[in-house]
Amino acid sequence: MSECLFCQILAGDVPSIRIAETERAVAFMDIYPAAPGHALVVPRLHVEDALAAADEDLAACMALAARVGRAAESQLGATGITYLSLARPDAGQTVFHLHVHVIPRVAGDEFVFPWAPAAGDPAEIEGHAARLRAAL
Repeated sequence: MSECLFCQILAGDVPSIRIAETERAVAFMDIYPAAPGHALVVPRLHVEDALAAADEDLAACMALAARVGRAAESQLGATGITYLSLARPDAGQTVFHLHVHVIPRVAGDEFVFPWAPAAGDPAEIEGHAARLRAAL
C-alpha cells in the first residue's frame, strides 16, 4: 500500500466523501475544514506538487476546482472562494501529493491569510521579473 494519504484515498483504502471526478482529477471534502464546504482536488496520478506536475494534470485540477467553487457559491452561499496549493515543505506543504484547497468564503469569516501585504521595492521586483522572464 502506498504511504501517500491521497493515493490511499484514491484507491479506496481510506474513506473519503467524494463530490466530483474527472478522468484526471478527483474532488473530495477536507475532514479538517478551514470553512464549511472546504474541499480538496487532487490529480489521479501521484505527483508531489504543482512544480512536479504535468501541465495537463494542473489544468485538470484547476478546472475541477473551479467547478467545485461555482457549486459552493450556488449551493452553500459562498460569496468568494480561496484556491490554495502549497509546493514543498518550506511553503507549508505537509501532504506530498498535489492538491488544491477549495475554501468557500463569506464576508466576515475567520479564515485569514498568513501574511500582511506590504509594498515591495520596485527595483527588486523588476529584477526578479527579469530573471523569471529569462527562465520562461
